[in-house]
Amino acid sequence: MKRFNTVLAAAISATLSATVAFAADAPTPPSPANAGKAAFRQQCALCHSAEVNDGGGAQGPLLHGVFGNAAASGGNFNYTPALQASKLTWDEATLDRFLAAPATVVPGSSMVVAVPNETERKNIIAYFKEVKAGTYKEAVRAGFGGGPPPGGAPAPAAPVKGNPDWMQDVPGRVHKVDLSKLPPAFDTPSANNNPRVVAKPADAKLQVPAGFTVDTFASEGLQAPREMRVAPNGDIFLVETTAGRIKVLRQGADGKLAGVDVFATGLAQPYGFQFYPEANPQWLYVAEVNRVVRYPYKSGDRVASGIPEIVVSQIAPTGGGHYTRDLQFSRDGKTMYVSVGSGSNVAEAPRQANIPAPMPSKTAAEIQAWENQKGLGAAWGSEENRAGVMAFEVGSSAAGKLFATGIRNCVSLTREPTNDNLWCSTNERDGLGDDLVPDYSTRIKPNAFYGWPWYYMGDNEDPRHAGARPDLKGKITKPDVPYMSHSAAVNLDFYTPSTGSSAFPADYVGQGFAVLHGSWNRAYRAGGKVVQVVMKDGNPTGEYKDFLTGFVVSDGSVWGRPVALAQLQDGSLLLADDGANQIYRISYKK
Repeated sequence: MKRFNTVLAAAISATLSATVAFAADAPTPPSPANAGKAAFRQQCALCHSAEVNDGGGAQGPLLHGVFGNAAASGGNFNYTPALQASKLTWDEATLDRFLAAPATVVPGSSMVVAVPNETERKNIIAYFKEVKAGTYKEAVRAGFGGGPPPGGAPAPAAPVKGNPDWMQDVPGRVHKVDLSKLPPAFDTPSANNNPRVVAKPADAKLQVPAGFTVDTFASEGLQAPREMRVAPNGDIFLVETTAGRIKVLRQGADGKLAGVDVFATGLAQPYGFQFYPEANPQWLYVAEVNRVVRYPYKSGDRVASGIPEIVVSQIAPTGGGHYTRDLQFSRDGKTMYVSVGSGSNVAEAPRQANIPAPMPSKTAAEIQAWENQKGLGAAWGSEENRAGVMAFEVGSSAAGKLFATGIRNCVSLTREPTNDNLWCSTNERDGLGDDLVPDYSTRIKPNAFYGWPWYYMGDNEDPRHAGARPDLKGKITKPDVPYMSHSAAVNLDFYTPSTGSSAFPADYVGQGFAVLHGSWNRAYRAGGKVVQVVMKDGNPTGEYKDFLTGFVVSDGSVWGRPVALAQLQDGSLLLADDGANQIYRISYKK
């Protein structure tokens, strides 16, 4: 079995400045800056780059010279109005306060991942200082995220291939990704193209099929609205992840917003939530970044009547990386499923020599023993219990088990209303080029392995792990509905029958509606729309149709970022937009 390393640091303890596990070629204790780099890689590198060509992500602003700068002054990111108005300067004291509690220091910041350990914060700040001063030096190892496979030369600059496909988007346009015709890895350079949210152009209009109308439902006081659920009595529950709270919105007889209450605050990056039991709920279950809690609930409650009870005290051994946790219950109510995104892009080998390998190499026998315990393709080290879906027995204190593995970031868990089919909408990996790897929505099969990090879309081997797991070839489950690469699938709902005044036509019943948020890693804009997942006789055809389009202004700019759907009792759909902080209502008039 070939040896391979991953890009994330292993779980970093409170004593990181004194003791860190090292790769064999870095036997001496790290300086604070090197320890800070290790902490940065584990906590922050999925979204941020701190040094030029360090293999970090670009979902957040580049931090190459952040120390000593004014907040939101980098000019390389669409900063929130809250951070732009903060008037902060990133000195030691301010960085320490902000990293400890970003949303407290700057309410409205899109930064949600805190660094609670004081030693780690000080080390990260030391690292930022040395990078800014130009004094940070270390050995470099071949092989890193966002670039070619180990031993290869950096991808050369090249003209962008293809055309801006989004310009052809229109309601009814049919798409189907042919997995037999995927391009080779690195066919194009890895793009850094964050969508910049701009003011709505005067002539911009959301496009929907004939007979449908889009109106603004809510536009005041929202902070990055995400998941929504409708209670049996019609109240609309909304989570604001960065604010750590859940709100309750009330719909009036005219279909418009009639009032807002705050149900709960002080949550740690809440995302998915569900009422339980389904028919007559007594609880509201909430998935925080690394635990599950529940609030007592009775019909009509708009403010939590008690403190939350901890249901799962720890979902995964490590934090950092993807933080959205969704949850669903089986139809019989006996099983709770929780999605857990990876801590890294693709567990790639570190570029820097002194960063520990969090998924240390295992022998074939060790891998077999691990998979006998955890499941086919289960990750280990700091990725343990991540990049998959966990299953917990409701009412039991037993530890959860991996239900499915190899799913990089299942942002949305959905259950078909009439059966037990569980679906994941997944953000796939970055760094392989414009047209790799397709994101997807798919039915999740028990004990299935979907490829991450070694393979994708079947037996396509990720070149960053070439030769590492030949034993997995032929054992990868392909997804049902692949989307254009970097579309960023974040939500999926199935339309249920309705006799309400705004009910959709009968041929939409049972069809899926997926929200494509759009990502940063494609030269031409992708996503930024709602699509219909085509179902025929209860099964996905693999096709998807544009349903709502119009948010994209150019390859660099959008005026909104759709993120979540919910079906109201009158048959209309609500659509949350966490870019412009809006909620829209999509209705149909017979």
